[in-house]
Amino acid sequence: MFQILKAEKTIDFMSRSKYAFMLSILMVGASLFILSTKWLNWGLDFTGGTLIEIGFEQPADLTKIRESLQKEGFGDAIVQNFGSSQDVMVRLRPRDDVAGETLGNQILSNVKAGTGESVEMRRIEFVGPNVGGELAEAGGLAILISLICILMYVSVRFEWRLAAGAVLALAHDVIITLGVFSLLQIEVDLTIVAALLTVVGYSLNDTIVVFDRIRENFRKVRKGKPSEIINSSITQTLSRTLITSGTTLFVVIALFLKGGAMIHGFATALLLGITVGTYSSIYVASALALRLGITKEHLMPPQVEKEGAEFDSMP
Repeated sequence: MFQILKAEKTIDFMSRSKYAFMLSILMVGASLFILSTKWLNWGLDFTGGTLIEIGFEQPADLTKIRESLQKEGFGDAIVQNFGSSQDVMVRLRPRDDVAGETLGNQILSNVKAGTGESVEMRRIEFVGPNVGGELAEAGGLAILISLICILMYVSVRFEWRLAAGAVLALAHDVIITLGVFSLLQIEVDLTIVAALLTVVGYSLNDTIVVFDRIRENFRKVRKGKPSEIINSSITQTLSRTLITSGTTLFVVIALFLKGGAMIHGFATALLLGITVGTYSSIYVASALALRLGITKEHLMPPQVEKEGAEFDSMP
C-alpha cells in the first residue's frame, strides 16, 4: 500500500505547513487586533430600534424611498420589501428623546412627500437595546456551544489530536471572517450569525472527510512517516474538496452579486468562510494534528480479546 501511495502524484502539503501556520497566525492576529479596536457594526437585531411597516397601493420604488429618507436625515434607515412589492419595512436605530409613534409619523410623512403616493401605516414596533443584547449573547453562545460539541464529537469518533486541529481550524475560520466584517464595518445581524454557523458546519464536513481518509491510510499503510501518509490522504481527497467548494462558491457568488442588499452580508460571510475553510481543512486542521504528534498507534482500533483466549493459550 505504501508503494501505491508513493507511486501517486502526491502533493507535499506538510512541507509548506510552516509558512501556512505563519500566514494563519498573522491573519488571526490581525483579525483580533481589528476586532479589539473597531469591534463589530451591530445591526438593529442587536442594538434595538424602530420597525415601521408601510403599505402602498402600487409596487414601491425602494430607491426613491431611501433617497427621500436620506434627505430628511434618516440615512441609516434600512428599507426593504416585506412580503410583497407593495409592502415596505423601514428599520431605524434608536433616536434619543423621540417616541416611537412620533418617529413613525415622521417617516410616513417623508415617504408620502418623497414618493407622491398614498401610503398607510400598517405596523410600528420598537425593539429595546436589552433585547438586542440578549440576541447578541445568544448568538455568541450558539457558536461557542457548537465548537464545544464538535470537539466532543471528533474526540469520540477520531482522536483528541485530530479534534483539537478541527476545532482550532473552525475557530480560525470564524475569527478571520469576523475580522473582515469588522475591518469593512459590514452590518452584523442575525443572518450573519446563521452564516457563521453554516460556515462551521461546512468546514467541519470538509475536515471530517479528510480525517476519515487519514485514519484509513494510517491503518492500512504499514510503513511511512505520518507526514507522508497525511500528504497522501489530502491529495486523495483534494479533487472532492475542490469540486465541492467550487460548486458551492458558484452559488454563493451568484447570491453575492445578484441577491440584493437583503442577503448581501449573509453571502459575504459564506464567501469568506468557505474560502478560508477550504484552506484551513488542509493547512490548519491536518497540519496541527501532525504538530501535536499524531501517529499510527493513536488511530488503530482497540484490540478486543476473544472469550476463552486465555484457555487456548494454555499448554
